Amino acid sequence: MNDQTPRPRRIKGSLLERAAPSFHYAPAPIEAPEDAVAPPPVQKRIETPVAAPVPVPVPVPEIAPEPASAPAPEPASVAAAPVIVPPPAPQAEAPAPQVESPAPGLRRGHEVAEVAPDLEPQIATARAVDRRVAPIDRAVLEEGGMLIPGAAITPLAEEFRMVKRQLLLTARAVAAKDTAKAADRARMILVCSARPGEGKTFCAINLALSMATEKDVEVLLVDADFPKPDVLPRLGLPGGPGLLDVLAGSVANVESCIIDTDVPQLSVLPAGARSNSDTELLASDRARAVIDGLAAANPRRIVIFDSPPALAASPASVLALHVGQVLLVVRADKTSEGDLRQAVNTLDACEHIQLVLNSVSFQPGGRRFGSYYEYGEESR
Repeated sequence: MNDQTPRPRRIKGSLLERAAPSFHYAPAPIEAPEDAVAPPPVQKRIETPVAAPVPVPVPVPEIAPEPASAPAPEPASVAAAPVIVPPPAPQAEAPAPQVESPAPGLRRGHEVAEVAPDLEPQIATARAVDRRVAPIDRAVLEEGGMLIPGAAITPLAEEFRMVKRQLLLTARAVAAKDTAKAADRARMILVCSARPGEGKTFCAINLALSMATEKDVEVLLVDADFPKPDVLPRLGLPGGPGLLDVLAGSVANVESCIIDTDVPQLSVLPAGARSNSDTELLASDRARAVIDGLAAANPRRIVIFDSPPALAASPASVLALHVGQVLLVVRADKTSEGDLRQAVNTLDACEHIQLVLNSVSFQPGGRRFGSYYEYGEESR
C-alpha cells in the first residue's frame, strides 16, 4: 500500500488514561497495604480433602470474598474450622467366665503352648466349656472282649501297654528335637487298617483305655470312621453332634461336642452327621485348624483317631496329613503282604507309621504275655 498520508499517532494506555487529560484528572497509583495478602482460594481450600479420617462429617461454611480495599486476613485465620472428633466411647470389658471347677479333661494348672491366633477362641472354649459326662457300659466292653477299666491285669492289657509305650516314646522324641507344631501333631495318632474286619476299632478303643491309665496324659478318642462309625456303640455311649458337624459349620466349636466319660482322663468325640463330602471336608483349611486345635487346646492330650480302612475309603489318606503317627493294624490270618504295602503307600503322608499284629494264635496251654500277673499263683 503506497498511501503516504500521515496517520495519527496512537496514544498508548487505557481508555481512562487517554481521557484523563481532557477532564484534568490524574489517577493516583493504587498501592496495596504492606500487610495485605491476596485472599486465599477459598473454594479450592474447601474442596481439598481432609487428610485425617473424620467419623462424623462436619460442614464447613463457605467464606465470602472480602473487598479489595480491606486487608486480607492472615493465611492462618482463614484455615478450615477445626474439627473436633469425640473420643471413642469406652467399651465395657467382658467379664471373665466364672467356672467353679475346671472342665473335665482340662485340669487346673495346665499350660497352653503358643498357638496360631485362629486357634485361640477354640482353646479358650476348651478351658471353660461345661461338657456332658456319660458312663461307659462295662458289660458292653466285656462282651466285646475289650479292656475293662479298673479290672485285673490281663494278657491283653499287657500287650496294649507295650503298644502305647512305643507311641508315647515317639511323641516325646519328636517333642524333644522338632518344632512345637510337630510336637503337637505327634500327640495325634491315627489307628487304621488296610481292609475292613482287621480289628482297627478294637485296637483304637483298647489303646485309648490303656493310655487313659497314664498319669501324665489325657486321651481323646475320635470316631473318624465316618461311613461306619462304631466307637460309641462299642462303649455304650449316646450319640450326638461330632467332628463332621464342626467341619460343615453347623457347630461352632469342636470342644462342645466332646463327651467326657466316667473313666478318668478319657473323653470321646463322635463322628457327627453323615456326609457325602467327608473327604472334602477333611481336606479343607477349616479341618486343619480344628484338628490342630484338638491337640493345642491341651498339652497333655493324646488324640486317637479311629479311621476308615485305608484301601476301602479315601478319608484315611487325608487324615494321615493331619496326624503325627499312624498305627496300622495287621491281622495275622487275613492281611496280605500286597495289601499291607499298598496301605503303607496310601498313608505315607505321615512320617511315623508303626505296625501292630492282631489276632495272633497261641498254642493251647502256652504261657501268654502278661500271665505273670495271675492272682493266687506264687511268684518264683
